[in-house]
Amino acid sequence: MGKEQAGQVRDTATMRSMLRDAGYSDKAVSYYLETPHLGIIEDADQVSEMTGTCGDTIKVYLKIENDCIADVKYQIMGCPGSISAAMAAGDLVRGKTIDEALALNDGDVFNFLEEIPVKKHHCIQLSVKALLGAIQTYRDGNNGGDHVVQAGIPTGRGRHHAKNGDNTACCGAQKGKGDCEAAGTCCAKAITIEEPH
Repeated sequence: MGKEQAGQVRDTATMRSMLRDAGYSDKAVSYYLETPHLGIIEDADQVSEMTGTCGDTIKVYLKIENDCIADVKYQIMGCPGSISAAMAAGDLVRGKTIDEALALNDGDVFNFLEEIPVKKHHCIQLSVKALLGAIQTYRDGNNGGDHVVQAGIPTGRGRHHAKNGDNTACCGAQKGKGDCEAAGTCCAKAITIEEPH
């Protein structure tokens, strides 16, 4: 092994150690370092992009065959939490029907990754929301082109108004209560939408 190769191994080992020390499981660290679904699908059936409130951006490429997710690829500008969560989400939906894939939720990805730092749980929410948004956009017949969405991941008690006076929750609920967990997105807490004054 050459001098440069030995340096790469040591750097990877150091990074692996640092990520473990920060609270990432071995599985999450491996997803971050190996990035099995990073790339572009040239003939994608759906391309969608989402930017989270933290500034991380995830572009999702989907290949659909016979109503199943044949392939998922990502371009990501983000932290280890976003990258590992997106890679895990890709593995969880590959080979599934569109309906099965749309049932994915934040808890599925968290349990699959085993552990990521508490401060990075919003990364799972963003990754799931970006992926489900791409799948839903494809299902709704808006496939074929780029679809860019700004993520509305709530903070605190889960209150969120999507647009000025829109009175819509991040999970799509209208006036009353919305259950983000049932919708498979956002904060996984019941939220109350207030009437505009």
